[in-house]
Amino acid sequence: MPQLLLELFSEEIPARMQAQAARDLERMMRDGLSAAGLISEGMKAYAGPRRLALVVEGLPLAQADRDEELKGPRVGSPDQAVEGFLRKTGLSREQLVERDGLWFGRIHSAGRPTPEIIAELVEQTVRGFPWPKSMTWGHGRLRWVRPLSRILCVFDRQVVPVSFEGLVAADLSQGHRFMGSGLAFRARDFDEYREALAGHFVVLDVEERKQRIVEGARTLCFARNLELVEDEGLLDEVAGLAEWPTPVLGDMDPQFLDLPPEVIRTSMRTHQKYFAVRDPATGKLAPHFITVANIAAADGGRLIAAGNAKVLSSRLSDARFFWAEDRKAGFEPWLEKLSGVTFHARLGTMAQRVERIAVLARKIAPLVGADPDMAEMAARLAKADLSSQMVGEFPELQGVMGRYYALADGKDPAVAEAIRDHYRPQGPGDAVPASPLSATVALADKLDTLTGFFAIDEKPTGSKDPYALRRAALGVIRIVVDGQRRLSLTPVLQAAGDQAESLLPFFADRLKVALRDQGKRFDLVDAVFALKDDDLVRIVARVDALDTFLKTWDGANLLAGYRRAVNILKAEEKKGPLPTGTPAFVSEPIEEAALFAALQTLSPQLDAALAAEDFTGAMSALAGLRAPVDAFFTAVLVNSPVASERENRLMLLRQVRDGMGRVADFALVTG
Repeated sequence: MPQLLLELFSEEIPARMQAQAARDLERMMRDGLSAAGLISEGMKAYAGPRRLALVVEGLPLAQADRDEELKGPRVGSPDQAVEGFLRKTGLSREQLVERDGLWFGRIHSAGRPTPEIIAELVEQTVRGFPWPKSMTWGHGRLRWVRPLSRILCVFDRQVVPVSFEGLVAADLSQGHRFMGSGLAFRARDFDEYREALAGHFVVLDVEERKQRIVEGARTLCFARNLELVEDEGLLDEVAGLAEWPTPVLGDMDPQFLDLPPEVIRTSMRTHQKYFAVRDPATGKLAPHFITVANIAAADGGRLIAAGNAKVLSSRLSDARFFWAEDRKAGFEPWLEKLSGVTFHARLGTMAQRVERIAVLARKIAPLVGADPDMAEMAARLAKADLSSQMVGEFPELQGVMGRYYALADGKDPAVAEAIRDHYRPQGPGDAVPASPLSATVALADKLDTLTGFFAIDEKPTGSKDPYALRRAALGVIRIVVDGQRRLSLTPVLQAAGDQAESLLPFFADRLKVALRDQGKRFDLVDAVFALKDDDLVRIVARVDALDTFLKTWDGANLLAGYRRAVNILKAEEKKGPLPTGTPAFVSEPIEEAALFAALQTLSPQLDAALAAEDFTGAMSALAGLRAPVDAFFTAVLVNSPVASERENRLMLLRQVRDGMGRVADFALVTG
């Protein structure tokens, strides 16, 4: 079936915007085609430094004819209402049909040719494209990320009549800015287009560009007995900067290797977009780098490598100056500078924040096995490097440089480690602080952030979270759970401020997100949090055990029995107070006796299992109720006409509900 090929050619598109732009182009075109009744067999979008492209397979040549029935006013409505309906539909009174007291009209719409629909959709998509930042140029009003200069749009190998804002679609595109011929080439389907681009030194697919970079870089390293330092984030970025990516190996002045390796890598990555390389024998950085050129140079890249080496030397010379000057300055002047740095207008200066973190770290330290004095010291020094020249130049190195400066100043290595690690984890792929001291300072830092912003009502709303409070809460959860650190959140939150009541539900929501990523259900977290437990390690253990139990035959059936028991109790409670006290043993019916016996056995089993935090054992104990509960509901009439029997049976059901409620609030389980 016919194929649509679309290319939007412009000046350089920022690398960070390309992936989302490809997704947006595909989404907008798919939605528009679907709304017109044009369903494709496949669709794929591509993004690169100067173009967005889309190929759509298997579109029909035209829309199908459509018959649509429209409901009009009631029979007997004023003439004005009927006339309005006729004007809207283009029908006459004779074409209306009466049914069920209403007028109906049927409209027949002949299908339009697909190219007409595509032309309208392309213009609509370009005009409404959701670039994060866009611009106008010349005298036109069209907005695009950079000046849009060409549209290629062909359907079934024919040019689609797209024309707006001085842009007229054709079947022409162009290749690499420098290596291409400079002339436009013709492409009337995707195969021609992709082959022509390759012939004009453009790699269309970003994954192919990334593969080309990695394989080329590894080959260069292998030839010099070096090893590439992998960097997925940098790879994504440079793949969006070059249409014909060509790795080049350059040499760095070895004298700079006495700088901290993080400084060298950050300077390479942030300013120059270079990949670092290391010596596989030592695992340390080697005095070389990989840069990705956008051309295949005639000299093999020697001139490019030399020029980039000069720029890198200049950058690293600056870094060496910062490194020397910072070590002369020391921590005291930096801490004084924090008094003049505003953390937030309503939360004081950075120095005041440091004081809060230090006080909180001292309170948290005993709960996680850290020394309070060392915790307070580490907390007071943790933010000092924000005033250093190196962190001023490379903000990404906050904490990292603090560790180096602390070691250079003779501080305890554990304190230096805590300074470095107190920002962790900064994302799902980041490690959590390992030592008790590091965990203490990291918890204090994140909890101060949370309680502070909650206190001034700067809570996350919808998708907006300007102060990264969700990330801070997830960080606390990971530090506690991954490290199996046994502490109750409530007293810790109370020590940090007066926001424990509002923050606990926030932590519950964040825990749901964390456990959802592990395949756990939201409702199980609710069922466990309802017990008012605030020990995150224990909560996760309960959720794991509950999740496993409910996937078993016994768990699923006992949940059904629990719901039946609760429904009966709720219904009877509406009639009057439920009976209190302890149910009595009766020998008949035997199903009632069996449930009584099972409940008598359950209580000590639950006591032992819960005391030992053996939640799998607690679930096994509950499983013993499944058969007696099933049999009870099958053979026993709860709402007996004999008052004593009814009361005894309701008390049994209360014991079922309350016993299960010691493990989780099963009423909140939705599955």
